[in-house]
Amino acid sequence: MLLQVVPTINNSSLIQPGFSLLNFNGHVFFFGQKGWPKRSCPTGVFLLDFKPNELKMKPAAFSKDSCYLPPLRYPALCTLRGSAESDECQYIIHGGKTPNNDLSDKIYLMSLVSKTSKKTTFQCIEKDLGGDVPEARYGHTINIIYSRGKSVSVLFGGRMYTPLAQRTTENWNSVVDCLPSVFLIDFEFGCCTSYMLPELQDGLAFHVSLARNDIVYILGGHSLRNNTRAPSLYRLKIDLPLGSPSVTCSILPGGISVSSAIVTQTSDTEFVLVGGYQSDNQKRLVCNTIVLEDGRVEIIERASPDWTPDIKHCRIWFGCDMGKGSVLMGIPGASKQLVSDANYFYILRCKGAEEDKEEVAAQFCSHTLTEHLGDSTPFEDSEEFGFSAEASSFDVAENDTYNEDDEDDDSETGYWITCSASCNVDINTWVPFYSTELNKPAMILCSKGDGHWVHAQCMDLSESMLLHLSEANIKYFCNEHVDLNKGLQTPKKLVQLKNQPIKPLHKKAAMKLTTPVKKSFLRRLFE
Repeated sequence: MLLQVVPTINNSSLIQPGFSLLNFNGHVFFFGQKGWPKRSCPTGVFLLDFKPNELKMKPAAFSKDSCYLPPLRYPALCTLRGSAESDECQYIIHGGKTPNNDLSDKIYLMSLVSKTSKKTTFQCIEKDLGGDVPEARYGHTINIIYSRGKSVSVLFGGRMYTPLAQRTTENWNSVVDCLPSVFLIDFEFGCCTSYMLPELQDGLAFHVSLARNDIVYILGGHSLRNNTRAPSLYRLKIDLPLGSPSVTCSILPGGISVSSAIVTQTSDTEFVLVGGYQSDNQKRLVCNTIVLEDGRVEIIERASPDWTPDIKHCRIWFGCDMGKGSVLMGIPGASKQLVSDANYFYILRCKGAEEDKEEVAAQFCSHTLTEHLGDSTPFEDSEEFGFSAEASSFDVAENDTYNEDDEDDDSETGYWITCSASCNVDINTWVPFYSTELNKPAMILCSKGDGHWVHAQCMDLSESMLLHLSEANIKYFCNEHVDLNKGLQTPKKLVQLKNQPIKPLHKKAAMKLTTPVKKSFLRRLFE
């Protein structure tokens, strides 16, 4: 096992705990940045480009028929293929934390539409599910199994906020283990089914899950209720006959007490497990080989790399699978570098120094010492998921990379201004309010004076009214100037009705219109 130092990472402040990587056709894409995306990369998805001395990031785009995808930390991800042998794949993204620390219960399907040297375009679709839909959570896993020519995803574990009915002032923002339910999700029909198995008694989070054919192995994990990392190893077998699916669970011996471990695949049946924690105050420096073959699992301890003194003595560490038997690992560098968000990164090659030297890909999950660890379990923010990813040197233009210094100061101008005294739009906490919004708030021009822009949400405009004002050729005045506008308006001129004078009736005409009886009376009247 060979440990190498990673060159400088450009704009590493975007790479924060809990982000993910997506691998499409050997190209690795970063997802789950710190904070909400800016207009330099409204999707929040970047192509990672390794250069000799640094790692550069190139923004990716979404197709017009894509939905909004917020930057999610600690989601569950896996690849969805048409068959076990298919090369074309989509990514399933479920759950995770938003930059506001809200938990998501949505599930997305993300696929690659096109890629050129200048631009990469994805399609992201939110999938509607019915049945036993999993609750919002993070720190869980999702895998795809294949049985009888069909496939289904298996979701398990994670953490959630305390249910509203159980919250008190003291535990209002506390997290708890999700129920140890196993969810089967059929994406073809959009239905979910949950199973409670007697062998699964405690909820787990930040565990390792490996799938092969129709079996999912669940290894390790942390339980908040017991504050333990039990040496557990579960075997879930899923059968997909013509009728209802069958799910069985077996408890196997030889498990490992670990959470936040990283797994990389070195062959068709062999995996290497590195990193993680064996207790709240102790990192796990031992490495293991995991062999999945013929419906059985074997875990063997293997020689560990020569860890550097910085890795040995740091309080926390983190990392993810890079693919092809390599793992990217990192330690906080806040006390040693000028940039507080920066970290030191290493590449651990588990296949040997002579193999796959030219295959450089990355999956980072960084963590700083300044993260708040006391709100839930220790090391929570360093526990994340890894999956296989491989990439070679990317053919991209030098001037097409993302540069955080090129961002305009949106706090002073643009969409993130303080539009009024009651403005509540904050660049760090804003979430889309209207269906037409993607990565910036909707604004409307107030016609007072030379005009100024205000946020439609701050003006309490409904979506239908906002669309009407944008389409109609009429002036709009904000809440602060609408009264002034009324006072300056000239009252509409009222059209007065002209009173037509009644013409006097001629004597001869009157005599013709009357009866003979009244003629004598009219003759006296006109006389």
